[in-house]
This record gives sequence, C-alpha cells and structure tokens, in this order.
Amino acid sequence: MYAITIPEPGGPEALVWTEVPDPVLSEGEVLVEVVSSAVNRADLLQRQGFYTPPPGSSPYPGLECAGRIAEVGPGVAGWSVGDEVCALLVGGGYAEKVAVPAGQLMPVPKGVDLAKASALPEVTCTVWSNVFMIAHLRPGETFLVHGGSSGIGTMAIQLAKSVGAKVAVTAGTKEKLDFCAELGADILINYREQDFVEGIKAATDGAGADVILDNMGAKYLNRNVDALAVNGRLAIIGMQGGVKGELNIGTLLGKRGAITATTLRARPLAEKAAVVAAVREHVWPLIEGGHVRPIVDQELPMSDAAQGHRVLEESGHIGKVLLTR
Repeated sequence: MYAITIPEPGGPEALVWTEVPDPVLSEGEVLVEVVSSAVNRADLLQRQGFYTPPPGSSPYPGLECAGRIAEVGPGVAGWSVGDEVCALLVGGGYAEKVAVPAGQLMPVPKGVDLAKASALPEVTCTVWSNVFMIAHLRPGETFLVHGGSSGIGTMAIQLAKSVGAKVAVTAGTKEKLDFCAELGADILINYREQDFVEGIKAATDGAGADVILDNMGAKYLNRNVDALAVNGRLAIIGMQGGVKGELNIGTLLGKRGAITATTLRARPLAEKAAVVAAVREHVWPLIEGGHVRPIVDQELPMSDAAQGHRVLEESGHIGKVLLTR
C-alpha cells in the first residue's frame, strides 16, 4: 500500500507519499480501506518530531479516517467486510489501509457522505469526552470554546447548543466569528481586538463561563481561570500557547474551580472504546437528525498532505481539512 511517511522531521515537505508494507491485523482489529483522513494539529507536531506515536502503533500520521472494512480480524463481532465506517485512530490514517481496534469503529451516520465522515471521529470524541463526560456541561450553563472556527470549535458549538447551553467563542476574524454565529454561538469575541476575560464577564453580568474548552495551554492558563464562573471547569486539550505557565491557585480556590487536561491518543483501548460508545449513543442521533453536521473547509489529495499541513499552519481555515484518495 501507499502511505504518508516522515523520513526526517521537518516542515510540510517532510511528508512523503511512498510504498510501505500492508498492516497486519491483531486480535480484535479490522482492516479499513481508507477513503479519507483529516488533518489534526497533533499531526503537525508528529511531523516536526514532537509527538512520537505510542509503542507498537502505526508510524504514519492520521488520527481518524473513513472508509470500508476490507478484512475482519480474529475476535471481532458485529462488523462485516464492506461496512462503511469512520474510526478514531492512534495513527496511520494517512494511508490506503489501516488496522483499527473494533472498539474505535463507528458506522458512518445516515446522511453523511463517506469521505466527509473522516471529519467526525476526532472532534466528536474530543468534545464529548472533555465537555460532557468530564466537565459535565449542563443546560443553561455558559460554555466558552477558544478557536471557535476550528474543527474542534465548530463541533463544540453545535453540541453545546444541542444541550441548551449558552455558547461563547473566540476567533481572530469577523468572517470566522460570523460563521460561529451561524452555528449558534451567542457571544462572539475577537481575541485580536478584545480581552476574552472582559468579553465573557461583560456578557454574563460578571459571572464568567461555567465550562471552558482550551486549546492554548500555558498562554491562557491564568486568564482562563479569571474567566471561570464559581464552580467552573477548565478543560485543556492543547498546547498551542506553550506547555509551562504559572497558576494563581488562590483565584482557583476562590472560584472552587477545576482544571483537567486530556489527550485521546495515549489512552488505553478500553477508555477509547468507552468514549466512542458514548459518541455513538449521544452524538450520532444528533447528526442523523440534522442538528449537528461536520464542517469541512476543503478536501485535498492525500498524496498532497503537505498542503493540508500548510493550511492548518496558516490558520485561515474554518472547520476540518480532509485528505482524500
């Protein structure tokens, strides 16, 4: 098969489409013939040599895919050759074929194009696990998501609105904020022109956000705590703004706040399967009912994954960037 490899870490040009051995199935896995994958910021880190795949996993980038089952391995029940699926991966999505633990498979939701289904696994599993399973966002609460026009952000807006939350977003352009508003965002904050702490407090009569989903990490740490409401929950899922920051514990104590930080890739198989099962139960009906949809900025040939990485690095996109075969 062909796959995107990284012979040496570096810029987008380090990604090379070349022939590699086919995956070998282990107990409990299926082989998926990949139709599309999606570009995630973790892929950019892996390309740069900063996010090494877990031992025993595929060395190729790609944390999600959509395609058709080509082979069912030993110990797998409930799936058949030819089934159209999308999947949460530990790696290997930038390839013609990938081995997937059966617990990380999901059927393509009714009404969603197979290629566009690769825009769903990472964002739905990330948002649902952090915002709902961990931070327990409830109806009537105020939810703030940074980078509202990103793949994560566009899904977070829709899911938070579906449970009756008030949604605030940050983004860097009017175009991006307008799109967030179309998805249902109530509070629009241009972080280039306005301090988001002041913005969220002004919009909530000084109360702040009950739940914040943060992709920035260190750069926003103390300001996120300042923006929290009493009993607020801060869920950190990224480090775009650095990995080390100082925390005013006194402020956090005064708000009886909580901070969590998670990734999906390194979690045990059972944990990932539990997240996938929860997404199938709670999110798939919303997609099939037309209340939530994948947001796709553009589709590029998988062999030109380098251009997909450039698009993400330039940060002009809205929603997901897909790689198709």
